[in-house]
Amino acid sequence: MKSSLLKVATLVCVLSALAACTATPTQKTAGEQIDDSVLTGKVKAALIADEATKARQIDVETFRGTVQLNGFVDSADAKAAATRVASSVEGVKKVDNNLNVGGTARSAGEAIDDGVVTTKVKAALVADTQVKAHEVNVETREGVVQLSGFVDSNEAKSKAAEVAGRVAGVKEVHNDIQVKKL
Repeated sequence: MKSSLLKVATLVCVLSALAACTATPTQKTAGEQIDDSVLTGKVKAALIADEATKARQIDVETFRGTVQLNGFVDSADAKAAATRVASSVEGVKKVDNNLNVGGTARSAGEAIDDGVVTTKVKAALVADTQVKAHEVNVETREGVVQLSGFVDSNEAKSKAAEVAGRVAGVKEVHNDIQVKKL
């Protein structure tokens, strides 16, 4: 009897461990999470090392080898250089360059205003029960909000844009969020 219970308990533990390591269409296994984190780090390091890119202007997100470049850069050349650099990193399967070119210099006050808008948008996303705020990145430049990241569905993508668009100070929303692919 004890032997049978022990076998069943062992089987349950093994199956639970396997289930925890199995990917769903929209969630990564622990190994995939680590691989994507390493890839994100390699892309960021490559952007820092390249003289044509200002890495501080570029947010990098990765989902199953697809690298997303987000944010606002100074020129079309900087945008192209970021794609070139990210594409050259071993392990990158695809690069989606969502960088917006916004080369105007901003005063300290304008930068603070954009920071306030970003904070308000993030808070609104957190407050909305239909949005997984941790999956959505928010960048703001001159009142233009860029949403990026990877979400589970088209509904989640649309809802995030709707929530961001209702925030005071938002002039426009660029919805560069991608739906996780199967």
